Amino acid sequence: MLRYLTAGESHGPALTTIVEGFPSGIVLDHEFINFELKRRQGGYGRGKRQTLETDRIFVESGTYQGITTGAPITLRLANNDAKLERLQQPASPRGGHIDLAGSINYQTGIRQVLERASARETALRVAVGALAKLLLRELHIQVYGYVSELGGIAAPPTTTDLAVRDASPVYTLNPEADPSIVAAIDAAKAAGDTLGGIVEAVVTGCPVGLGSHVQWDRKLDARLALAVMSIQAIKGVEIGLGIEAARRPGSQVMDPIRHEDVVDPEDPRFGFRRPTNNAGGIEGGTTNGEPIIVRAAKKPISTLAARGPSVNMATKAPQPATYERSDVCAVPAASVIVENVVAFEIASAIVDKYVGTSLGAIKAAIRSMHELARTHLEEWGKTVANG
Repeated sequence: MLRYLTAGESHGPALTTIVEGFPSGIVLDHEFINFELKRRQGGYGRGKRQTLETDRIFVESGTYQGITTGAPITLRLANNDAKLERLQQPASPRGGHIDLAGSINYQTGIRQVLERASARETALRVAVGALAKLLLRELHIQVYGYVSELGGIAAPPTTTDLAVRDASPVYTLNPEADPSIVAAIDAAKAAGDTLGGIVEAVVTGCPVGLGSHVQWDRKLDARLALAVMSIQAIKGVEIGLGIEAARRPGSQVMDPIRHEDVVDPEDPRFGFRRPTNNAGGIEGGTTNGEPIIVRAAKKPISTLAARGPSVNMATKAPQPATYERSDVCAVPAASVIVENVVAFEIASAIVDKYVGTSLGAIKAAIRSMHELARTHLEEWGKTVANG
């Protein structure tokens, strides 16, 4: 099993995660992980905190001479803006945050709750996802994310060239939409308001058969939905057409299947093709070889410079909500977080299916499974032909 836990507070000394079950034999590329962390800190609309932190990963266990050993990997991010013990307790909880409910649940002050609930924790999840990508790229599996809508302004991808996304101030694959989105962010900032949006993650190169239909908690789409929904401020998750599928007749939702003779013995789809991908690469909880499409809706950040109505926790009298330093818009960052969370779940499904403690073992298991599947298809075809 590939899994991880995170620990740390937003303004504590550091954030730490331990990753267990990561295979041996993979070069741990620090700079790749740091690049992903830098992308998370970028995007138009971010707040002052991102100028104070320079996220760089420290690897404190699980490698030898820069190569993973199969032992638990400890990753740590130091907080430059560490000042937890000097921060005051907020006097009034913010609506849309965990402040009030968390304080009641754990019987603490608001500060103890919001420091752990902060989206600062997602820096670790990006680091863990980037680690997972180091395994996936060895298997020729690519994961990428982008913004498809922000502040109600649609930005459907017009290209798959990631250089376009990386040059975009708001991480879209649609340069024509960028100026309108930037203007919307500026308008929200001037009004003391915030903006949300929709991000998408795409996975290509996955073999057929990740996940399973035989038990509810083994379905890959369910695992992806849980992982993405757990990201702070994500309020909806879709696979493929998602909710749109409910608005269409079945004839416009099902994906036809056809077969092409192929000479490539490594073809992960064994010649089967779907001219449409409404299912988003997953049928019955299992990958079908088509690109996996995951979509997530991020609500606007509930910390408003204009300060929404609340109550004073001591007097219970009406009082504006406490303002904590925040972003006007973190949707571009959310696209990076979703991308890396999805990458980890795909890597976890790989480790589950091709049970291997090393990269070499996983590659060998994939080759063996591929041959078994090809033999099965040939025998099945003969059985059908013979009635």
